Formats: sequence, structure tokens, C-alpha cells
Amino acid sequence: MVATLKDVAGAAGVSIKTVSNVVNGYDFVKPATREKVLAAIDELGYQPNLAARNLRAGRTGVIGLAVPSLSFSYFAELADSVLEASRRLGFVTLIEQTGGDREAELELLRGPRLSMLDGLLFSPLGMSMDDVDALNVDYPLVLLGERIFGGPTDHVVMQNVEGGYAATEHLIESGRRRIAVIGAHVAERVGSASLRLEGYRAALRDHGLHLGDELVMFREGWHRTDGAAATQQLLESGVPFDALFALNDELALGALRALHQEGVRVPDDVAVIGFDDLIEGQFAMPSLSTIDPGRPVIAEKAVAALIERIADRDRMVGPPRKIEVPFTTVVRESSLSTASESVA
Repeated sequence: MVATLKDVAGAAGVSIKTVSNVVNGYDFVKPATREKVLAAIDELGYQPNLAARNLRAGRTGVIGLAVPSLSFSYFAELADSVLEASRRLGFVTLIEQTGGDREAELELLRGPRLSMLDGLLFSPLGMSMDDVDALNVDYPLVLLGERIFGGPTDHVVMQNVEGGYAATEHLIESGRRRIAVIGAHVAERVGSASLRLEGYRAALRDHGLHLGDELVMFREGWHRTDGAAATQQLLESGVPFDALFALNDELALGALRALHQEGVRVPDDVAVIGFDDLIEGQFAMPSLSTIDPGRPVIAEKAVAALIERIADRDRMVGPPRKIEVPFTTVVRESSLSTASESVA
């Protein structure tokens, strides 16, 4: 038999109204209660009557997710998490790729296709702080990423500075003293690269270690090929280093390849840590230590915030919110000594 709202309420031990509030994304539901309701929805396979609900509310039941490119593993995994989070709350998600191009991103924000959507999750890459006014739109919009801060919309962010600090401090605490970093961006004012680099430098400074520019490798691209090329360049420079912080996991995976090709043992000669906790890192040889920025939580909070704004669309009440998601340091083989044991 098809599960009903009443069935979910009974399984979760809450009222039908509470289940309705969760399904509609209202933020005032207590987190513990929300989790009980979502667990009951999953257990019973409850599917909201989207057609009836959307007809009553004048909505389409569809939200959008705009990302630079699904060829980046991070955005592919983020999209998967968003699809799951929106499905649990009874919404369909359409995905748009902008290529990280500023004009494409600006066009998307004002394009006619948005009339098909109830709201948009937006992760820009080409836009910058100079484009903050473009976020003043007349539809529900939640911002992701680290290109624009202080805008007029809700913004779900990862802790880039703190994560960069933690990654570097982990290497320091494992006994490393010459820590290189790859993937820095030239003259970047605001962005994931500059924020993670800020955390790296702060950790070195706080521990009284060398802050030499020769240990910072700049690379505009963040793919595996960029990580391999930056690491090869670092090796050829002759600069001594015993650890490597790659500003994302794709760079780190490329670095592991380059180090292996040159006969550099990881972690015995050089310890390596990345950032993003991509699934691929678990299966690298050696498995990749990383910073887990809380991607499923980012997706869940972003979808919940957007659906709440959709529900309040007629009023659009409340100031924009900055929603920070905690991170975790995931220690695997690439940064462990032979006497250590992995914690993840």
C-alpha cells in the first residue's frame, strides 16, 4: 500500500502538521524531529503528492542547481547529494552547467528558463565580489561556494580557512617541517584557493615554520593533470619538502601519480593531504588523507534553506543567512607513518 502523511506521522511519533512542515522545508522544525521524520519517510517510501501540492501553492515542484562543470568530481558528488536531499523533500532538481564562465553565470541568473523553477541553488566560479548586485533577483536563490560574500541571499559555505589550517596542522603534528602547497591562484582576492592558502600560512606561522614562497606552487586549473604538473615542477626545482598540501583532492591525486613516477615514497618521503574527500581518494594507492568539508550536509542545508524561501516566497521574510558547515580531518595512508594507524 502507498504510504500516507498519516503513516509517516505515526512512524515518527509526531503530528501530521509536523510531517507537512518537514516536507515543505520549514526551518523552525527541531533538527532531531526533522531527522526522525526524514528517517520515517525513507523507511516507508513515502512520496508527497507533488501535483496536488504544487497546484495549491502555484509552484512547479522543481528547483535548479547551477554548477561550473560536472567534470569536476566535487561538483558531480555535490549534485548527487543535492538530488538526494531534494528528492527526500519531494522536489525534482534540474542541473545546469555554466562552464565557470562569468557571462554564462550572469545570463543564467536573468534567463527565461528560471520561470520553470521554484528556486535556484547557485555555485558561481567566474563571478566575483564585483558582481554581488547581480544576486538581487526576484526568485528564491541560495548561494554556494566562495566567490561572493555578503550578498543579498542565503549562503551555505564550507570552512575553507579552518580546513586549510587543519590540513597543514595535521602534517605538522605528524612531524613534517617543509610543507609545500599546490594549486594556489595568482592574485585571487576571494575564492577557495585563497582561503585555503590563508589557513595553510596561518598554521605554519602559528607553529613557527618556514613561510617561503618557493614552497607555494601556483596553478589555475584544479584537475589531476594540474596536480601532476605542479608536483613535477616542484620536484624539478630542487626545493626540499617532506609534505604536500593539495588545495583539492583532484590536485592531490595528480600529485600522488607524479611522486610515484619519480620514485618518491608516500608517506615515507613525502606526506600528502588533499581537500574535498572525494570517493576516489579512498581507493588511491596509498589512500588519500583529506579534509571532508561536509558535502552531504552542505547539500541538505542548501536545499532546506531554498525550500524554506520558496514556502515564504510571497513574503521573502528575514535577512540573508550565512550557513557554515563543519569539516572533518580524514586521516588515511598518504599522511601516516608506518607506525601509525588510520582513523578513517
